[in-house]
Amino acid sequence: MRPRILTGDRPTGKLHLGHYVGSLQNRVALQNRYDQYIMIADVQALTDHFNAPQQIKKHILEVAKDYLSVGIDPHKTTLLIQSHIPEIAELTIYYLNLVTIGRLGRNPTVKSEIQQKGFKDEIPAGFFCYPVNQAADITIFQAEWIPVGADQLPMIEQTNEIVRRFNRIYQVDFLKECQAILSATPRLVGIDGKSKATKTLGNAIYLSDSPETIKQKVFQMYTDPNHLKVSDPGSIEGNVVFTYLDAFHTDKEAVASLKKDYQRGGLGDVTIKNILNDTLQHWLAPMRAQRETLQEKMVWEILHEGTQSARKLAQKTMQHVREVVGV
Repeated sequence: MRPRILTGDRPTGKLHLGHYVGSLQNRVALQNRYDQYIMIADVQALTDHFNAPQQIKKHILEVAKDYLSVGIDPHKTTLLIQSHIPEIAELTIYYLNLVTIGRLGRNPTVKSEIQQKGFKDEIPAGFFCYPVNQAADITIFQAEWIPVGADQLPMIEQTNEIVRRFNRIYQVDFLKECQAILSATPRLVGIDGKSKATKTLGNAIYLSDSPETIKQKVFQMYTDPNHLKVSDPGSIEGNVVFTYLDAFHTDKEAVASLKKDYQRGGLGDVTIKNILNDTLQHWLAPMRAQRETLQEKMVWEILHEGTQSARKLAQKTMQHVREVVGV
């Protein structure tokens, strides 16, 4: 049996290039070596989007299309919807008894996200406790490996703490601890150069963007504000165009040469933006073409079949949990 892996995304919007370099390309490769489950975490999305349920529902389909267009194979990877597996919610309730409020408050990832979202003293309880829900996500499928960014390592640590405490209290060992698979690619900066690419800030290039939209966004990219004339020496530090060329251009020697030309003067922003636009158009064209072949009925069928398969495994885990908890 191949090792089991769990990953996923919250359906708060379409997926963008940052998602691809950060996780999606890894998932395409990992599905050939692991028993991979990809969860569309709609329940978790509601922890801070509870006032926009229709938006979440709409984007379930869009996120699934993005998965399939980049090369996720439903014959190799199980795609599932979190809310359709009620056993996850039940397991979350049992785990909440094993975690203190103080421990949740010390989670660095939660603390950082509370600050980013500006919750202050008005923190929704569901959001505050979502690391416990993530622990249920992982252990309900007995996942051993979790692809995450470094910022999510505290979540893995908290999951393993819950597993150890559960096994110790109930004197069992069937819940497995998990390990992180860290992405080698840093988070992709937004086209404004000020922050990571996100839907909220409107600074991302989406996998499903039209050619016209992609070109428009490339030409909005932040470069070097002091590079006023083509002949001026330019800086590549913080220059978003070169950040994206490093991530997506396949000829690294050509990119290195462009950097040298730009730094000594004689290479204009329009030229490098045209090169990047051509690079992204060529790179995204097959994904766009694949996406256009995906009919809604077919995508929903894939999600239904994957969720049904995943639920069988969840029910098996919960049968053991109920026996040892005594319910």
